[in-house]
Amino acid sequence: MEASQRPTKRMESRCTPATARATLAFEITRYSLHKGMGKEKFIQSTPVSVGGHEWCIRYYPDGQKNVEDHISVFLELLGNGPKVRAFFDLRLVNQENGLSSTVKSCLESPVEFDTLTKRCLWGHSNFKRMSELEQSAYLQGDRLVIECDLTVIKEEPIVAETPIAVELPMPSSDLSDNFGKLLETAEEADVTFDVQGKLFPAHRIVLATRSPVFKAELYGPMRDQRTQNVIVQDMQPAVFRALLRFIYTDSLPSMDDLDGDESKEMVKHLLVAADRYAMERMKTECESILCTSLDVETVATMLALADQHHCSKLKEACVEFIMSSNRMDDVLASQGWLNYHVAITI
Repeated sequence: MEASQRPTKRMESRCTPATARATLAFEITRYSLHKGMGKEKFIQSTPVSVGGHEWCIRYYPDGQKNVEDHISVFLELLGNGPKVRAFFDLRLVNQENGLSSTVKSCLESPVEFDTLTKRCLWGHSNFKRMSELEQSAYLQGDRLVIECDLTVIKEEPIVAETPIAVELPMPSSDLSDNFGKLLETAEEADVTFDVQGKLFPAHRIVLATRSPVFKAELYGPMRDQRTQNVIVQDMQPAVFRALLRFIYTDSLPSMDDLDGDESKEMVKHLLVAADRYAMERMKTECESILCTSLDVETVATMLALADQHHCSKLKEACVEFIMSSNRMDDVLASQGWLNYHVAITI
């Protein structure tokens, strides 16, 4: 076989470390009576089997030698077996809420326990200062609870065949593009809207699916089944075109060709159209855009718009804008505020 030719068949397997996990809990009652046992004197919890090995918590009430005012706590591997690798997390339990907190841990890389070389203990001589412990929530009612979350790495890893996953690149959704083309080509259109003499062909079922108002107009009991033309009053053709685009593609049109004021005016008209046809997502998008484009001259107009079309977030944004940064006097002197005041007076 030539060096450049590789086998076409690939067989895979996976090696996974086998682990065993458990939490050891050691309750120390009448804590004060255990004090005074002397340095190097310890108490062991009941042995527990985890991962085929015996383990316990070793507790020194007066600490180890050369340690002052500290209790000492260790995780201990018992017996005379082989070396064992493990992760551990020594914790104290808060008596007030039952939650435990780490005091000493080894979670980033395993440590090796070896009973033959006397390296069978891992923990800390300065586990907790007694003066701090006795004033804390860890010691309540002369009771202390030590926990150890233990993960033992077993000797034999798990080796198994693994299925070969074939990942195919997933193309992005083209649903909005397809519906956008359907609107542009007017293929199979069954209704036409007349907006100030400008005609817009569309599809009844699409409009009815997206807007409850269109559904009532086109399929409700008051509809005229014979007509294919619907006249739309009080709306600009550009606004109706943008409304149809959102219905078909779920996105607002680009306004890059408009300057700041023109773009803001268009969004205001789109919000009104969205409210008229109960397009809540479109209305929310427009409201969000207007919330970020407030200024002294137009904030009063925006406030009136928010009142009229029940836009609570826009109204909150307007009020906050007026009340912040000492803008009140400038707003009250603006033409927009005068118009707003006249409107609400009438």
